Amino acid sequence: MSNFQDDTFRDIIGTIDEEGNRKYIYPKKPSGKFYDYRKWVSYFLLLVLVANPFVKINGNQFMMFNVLERRYNIFGFPFWPEDFYIFVLFMIIGVVFVILFTVIFGRIFCGWICPQTIFLEMVFRRIEYWIEGDRGAQIRLSKQEWNVEKITKKGLKWFIFLLLSFLIANVFLAYLISSDELFKMIQEGPKNHLSTLISLSIFTGVFYFIFTWFREQVCIIACPYGRLQGVLLDNKSINVIYDFVRGEKESGRAKYNKNEDRNTTGKGDCIDCNLCVHVCPTGIDIRNGTQLECTNCTACIDECETIMKGVGLPKGLIRYASEDEIEKKDKFKFTNRMMGYTAVLVILIGILSGLLFLRNDMEATILRLPGQLFQHKGENIINVYTFKIINKTNNDFNDIHFKLAGIKGTLKVVGEQELKVPRQGMNEGTLFIEINHLLLERDKTKIKIEVYNGDKKIETSKTNFLGPRNFD
Repeated sequence: MSNFQDDTFRDIIGTIDEEGNRKYIYPKKPSGKFYDYRKWVSYFLLLVLVANPFVKINGNQFMMFNVLERRYNIFGFPFWPEDFYIFVLFMIIGVVFVILFTVIFGRIFCGWICPQTIFLEMVFRRIEYWIEGDRGAQIRLSKQEWNVEKITKKGLKWFIFLLLSFLIANVFLAYLISSDELFKMIQEGPKNHLSTLISLSIFTGVFYFIFTWFREQVCIIACPYGRLQGVLLDNKSINVIYDFVRGEKESGRAKYNKNEDRNTTGKGDCIDCNLCVHVCPTGIDIRNGTQLECTNCTACIDECETIMKGVGLPKGLIRYASEDEIEKKDKFKFTNRMMGYTAVLVILIGILSGLLFLRNDMEATILRLPGQLFQHKGENIINVYTFKIINKTNNDFNDIHFKLAGIKGTLKVVGEQELKVPRQGMNEGTLFIEINHLLLERDKTKIKIEVYNGDKKIETSKTNFLGPRNFD
């Protein structure tokens, strides 16, 4: 894709030196139009991320993923284990959405939306720039001996990072156990919630490790999304890309000389300043093409725009574009592949909308007691059932009772006279159904059981009623 033949970059990673040791990245502090846009997007998403577990809609936490109790809230909708198929559909839609965006816009998710990028680049690195200075100052500080200056700056930075990691861990815990439980733990003290305190300490340690030391290695080593590029991207996908046609031209890139006409000499518009490399948070050279490590953060675009303006050359040497646009001057087209992903996404969203619309606020499951045969009581047949009632609302059900529908018989609940189901709670038990054998048309009869809260019918459940094969 360029006139130079050095392809050694394909055999190495920017964060590993020739001896295989970790090479720390000290990116230059970015500035420019895209960086300003990213800051506003990031601050908005940070606000949403932090507020999500503390905002409630109709008494339901806006977002909650309580894996231990298998309870989930998405956009204020509560999901129980019985609703797991809807939760899975939510996740599938999310995956297809990310795939569609990757096919069209490359790794825009990584650079603009990913929490790892937002926290690292817009929170932790900005604190680092504030305490230690820009790229050059950070490199000098890292190389100097442990004197008062270095101990003070590093100690202050690590302490602030630890506090931030602790706060992020609390927010993360609110997603998992609910914000109500988190506040309860704070009020009652950690001594009464040792397991939660241990979890909080582990999360704090993990976040501190990631944002203090592991950093860009999450994107390069741990995250599988970067590797999906190889199968999702093609020459029509829009990426942060270097215009190698204009940047290299006939003679390749060269240092800038204000006294020469680069159109006459055949030199490319790239002046080989390497600032696009210095500003990259993963340490790559964008001029080598699309790479696994690139997160499309646009820092190289802003830096190159500043340089091009300074030397009087046209902007856009590094920009959002596709390979075909650079090489063949083809404009963006919505391909059949993109239309296919879009169709799948629309269908899935339609199915999800229908399931949410038809979903009941209360779910009753009534099943015959396993291994239990029917019993005779004179001319009547008795079957034993277990029931489970799940209340997905924020209102208490204080007068639950059952009625047989479509067939004459007797229904009796074992034990409790007044059946109650608390809000966001569940109740289960056993009931007997007694029906005259003359009303049974076959050995297995479908019956309906209506569930009422007071005078209001809230659910209808269907089940089988067993009887003898011969009614004569």
